[in-house]
Amino acid sequence: MKPLLAAALVLSVIPIARPAYAQLAPPNAAGVTYGHVHLNVKDIELQKKLWVEQFGAVVVQKGPLTAVKLPNMLIAFRQAEPTGGSEGTAMDHFGFKVRDIAGILKSWRAAGYQVTREFTGAEGFPNAYLIGPDQLKIELQEDKTLPVKVSGYHIHFIIDTDLAKLRDWYVDTFSLIAKPRGTIPITADAPGMNLSFQKSPTPTVGTKGRTIDHIGFEITNLEAFCKKLEARGVKFDIPFREVPAIGLKIAYITDPSGVYIELTEGYDKY
Repeated sequence: MKPLLAAALVLSVIPIARPAYAQLAPPNAAGVTYGHVHLNVKDIELQKKLWVEQFGAVVVQKGPLTAVKLPNMLIAFRQAEPTGGSEGTAMDHFGFKVRDIAGILKSWRAAGYQVTREFTGAEGFPNAYLIGPDQLKIELQEDKTLPVKVSGYHIHFIIDTDLAKLRDWYVDTFSLIAKPRGTIPITADAPGMNLSFQKSPTPTVGTKGRTIDHIGFEITNLEAFCKKLEARGVKFDIPFREVPAIGLKIAYITDPSGVYIELTEGYDKY
């Protein structure tokens, strides 16, 4: 057999390495990793097109649930008119690391969307704020060493109450690691995601019903985790339940600032 033909046959049976778009970060010792954000959107098809074309996301449909996958997180959609954008809520925006910020900004503008600000971010790299459909605010931070086009990086709380107290609630509830992120002193790391906390000069409101309706943590053995939270006095908006139609076990709580939180088991299989 000729060498080139032999090489071609070998390559045809060896899978080519690709970014693990379905893969969430490995959980911490408490079985917690970051999972998703869930958006209220007027047009799911528009959102799917945006995330695929602008960020290289992969669409997943499981029963009635539509989501897109990116490294370190999923973004799920509910067809609903949001009561307002993400700004003004305790969960102001979420952010990504990107390999080529200039390329994404050019494509974003060409698609007719708004770039509201370009600046040097808290870690000394080029950053930008974007506004998408349904007044969704997104932050980008350039990382030229990133092995993929885009990767989930942080969720950003902007609140009018005690920052350290809220950070500590997340650290205690989900076994996160408290540490600064660049010039932002009050942040915590979950597997796959940084949680950053900054002060708002004006009152903020909860997330439920807004464009960013809720955030989500993926939990190993969710039922046992929920029992531990109940024993600590955590109140559930929706108690633990299984939803076979979407292949998830779920529960809902609300943080002290009004951010609605979904706890899931099963998103790591998406």
